[in-house]
Amino acid sequence: MEAEAYRGYCLESVAAVYDVVLITSDEPSWEVPYIRDCMVVPDPTDRAALFAAGRALAERHVVTGVFTWTEWYLVPVARLARQLGLPTTAPEVTQACRNKATARALFARHGVPSAASVSVRNRREAQVAAERIGYPVVLKPAAHAASIGVIRADNPDQLTAAYPFAHRAARGGMESTRVLVEEYLDGPEASVECVTYRGETTVVAVTRKTVSDPPYFEELAHSVDAADPLLGVVASAARAAIRALGITDGVSHVEMRLVDDWPRLVEVNGRIAGDMIGHLVRLATGIDLPRAAADIACGRAPDLTPTHSSAAAIHLIYPETSGTLHRLQLEGSRPPWLERVHFQHHPGDDLALPADGGDMFTARIGYLITTGLTADLAQARAEQVVRSLHIDVAPHTVGESADSGRAA
Repeated sequence: MEAEAYRGYCLESVAAVYDVVLITSDEPSWEVPYIRDCMVVPDPTDRAALFAAGRALAERHVVTGVFTWTEWYLVPVARLARQLGLPTTAPEVTQACRNKATARALFARHGVPSAASVSVRNRREAQVAAERIGYPVVLKPAAHAASIGVIRADNPDQLTAAYPFAHRAARGGMESTRVLVEEYLDGPEASVECVTYRGETTVVAVTRKTVSDPPYFEELAHSVDAADPLLGVVASAARAAIRALGITDGVSHVEMRLVDDWPRLVEVNGRIAGDMIGHLVRLATGIDLPRAAADIACGRAPDLTPTHSSAAAIHLIYPETSGTLHRLQLEGSRPPWLERVHFQHHPGDDLALPADGGDMFTARIGYLITTGLTADLAQARAEQVVRSLHIDVAPHTVGESADSGRAA
């Protein structure tokens, strides 16, 4: 179950300190050992159903806080917290985090270095915007996540081909179904993991990122080093972005690129980062971001004291081509610095890369996490493990559907 593989550490951490009552869209399974009670709401974005579930749990238990690490539920959960009279960043602020066009406007208003951005309704408007901004440009859904629907275009012909890719993903947005055409920020990508309590933001860690070659932006690897000197470069920009959006409480994942060694904002996610980055932060620093998020939700000051200084890295495993996974094997012994390995696809599953209409859910085979005294060592160890992975994928034949036989 992918929720357990990527967010299980969050629930485990919170449940070690708090009695957890859960609102979820599916009957709980792996979550059962960590929760006291549960309400199933098939669509948590249904405000009436979510409020009814929240009130029912509040009648059965003393509920002192509400939060989520799920991107799609940030706004509904903020509304639920307000409905129950519990601490929360305002729902309209979480809406600004979810709507990248709104966030860009706030960054511009408050002088936060960002990217030129235009919200468009169709391909013709996208072409006009791209000519005004200047190629290369990035097309992305205004309200999505996980780099889904994000694509680069270097010229008008590429934009014509790229627009449908971004538009298809944008139609699934809840806060907006528009597409953004943005200036391409040419430089290495990083994220800043921040904790804000009563308006004061602490920069906890910086995550160095590796993304795929253009035109897509699949995230391939992340590393966190407690002693990373980049922290001093990016901290003020991350704080400025959080202030511009009006975030008062919670954990934030602030994405940026370094252009000529200066930070330029990509977006702010008002939640704990995905791809196990919160776990990397704990391995590298000892700071527990899920615990901090729960403390803040309950109106308590989080403990952000580092307990050690080291590094951790995650390598996200992708195939070289779309097709049917035939072989997946990790050879050799498991050294102590290989913290975990997870495979979310298995032999017999079909894999579809973005170029073939897929995304991270259909393409990613799994991940591995390594530790070390420095990020360079942790990354080198990850690459060492990757070399001992044997992955065989049989490419789809012409006319074969990537959906046929895909694992649910």
